Amino acid sequence: MGEVCIANIGPKQRRMRLGFGIVVGIVSVAFAAFIMLTGQPLWMRTLAFLPFSAAALGFFQYREKT
Repeated sequence: MGEVCIANIGPKQRRMRLGFGIVVGIVSVAFAAFIMLTGQPLWMRTLAFLPFSAAALGFFQYREKT
């Protein structure tokens, strides 16, 4: 059976989460590109995971209305 999801945030908060996801996503891509183009070691590349995960969290919260 399908579950009913009741949104617990309003449209303004959803826009804020989407904006956060977009901004942090752009910063993440720029950071990852900088790290790769400058030939940084592999452990530095793993640091790009943190902003990517924050951007994904913003997008998921926007989509799921939580």
